[in-house]
Amino acid sequence: MSELRQRFYIENCPVRGEVVHLEKVLQTILAQRDYPQAIEVLLGEMLSATALLASTLKIKGRISLQIQAAGTFKWAMAECDHLGQLRASADYEEDPRFFQAKDSSTILTSLVNPVLFINIEPEFGERYQGIIALEHPTLAGCLMQYYDLSAQIPTKIRLASTAKQSGGLLIQLLPRNSEEEQHWVDEDLWPRLTLLTETLKPEELTELEATEILYRLYNEEDVRLPEAEHLSFGCTCSKERCANALIQIGVDAVRETLEFQNPITMDCQFCSTRYTFTAEEAFGLFGKHLS
Repeated sequence: MSELRQRFYIENCPVRGEVVHLEKVLQTILAQRDYPQAIEVLLGEMLSATALLASTLKIKGRISLQIQAAGTFKWAMAECDHLGQLRASADYEEDPRFFQAKDSSTILTSLVNPVLFINIEPEFGERYQGIIALEHPTLAGCLMQYYDLSAQIPTKIRLASTAKQSGGLLIQLLPRNSEEEQHWVDEDLWPRLTLLTETLKPEELTELEATEILYRLYNEEDVRLPEAEHLSFGCTCSKERCANALIQIGVDAVRETLEFQNPITMDCQFCSTRYTFTAEEAFGLFGKHLS
């Protein structure tokens, strides 16, 4: 089993879905920092969720999920682009609750004033940001609330993760036009599919092949499977992006930074790559020369 995203359809019905499985990608990301188990699980769920949501977009660009809160937990973020490249990270202060907890719901219910952001950034066009109050004890529950209230698309999402593997399943009842409604007569299909989806166990979602999951759940339906998509770890950091960040803070701030850090070093939170700027390189960004 590899890093993949498997789309599926129910034939002659306005139903579509995705199954995601991550292993090496998750392990690569978690290896960047010694996270407590509960935060590892949360990041795994966020990665699978982001890969699922990215599959629903018909644009070139990227989508990210970001949880922000007050208190000792600062933020967690996962991102996926249209090429299936994923990255994630989290920032927090030492807190005994994080190390005692074993699952993500313990973290989510302990957060102070938590908010979930859904950011969609197309290569061309305007950015979109959805904001969701984290009122459910699970990330899947929060995302289903978003689809119900904002997108108004009936959606069922299941997420599961360990420190080694994560998985997710999304199934949606798509909007129908009048012609489709005439041909689709099984009004009991969606309630039936949602009940079947709820029977999926966390260990099945993380350990089984996508095809086996779909067979176990929907073997009495006419399920169609296009070719699966490969997912991978990918970071968008670069020295150019770091240079732009220095330009944004201004030459005076760069001069102050160089007084205690020369050369300036900038570490990527997602892949741990380190970028350095000598004083000459840093001032050169502003067209200035060392005197």
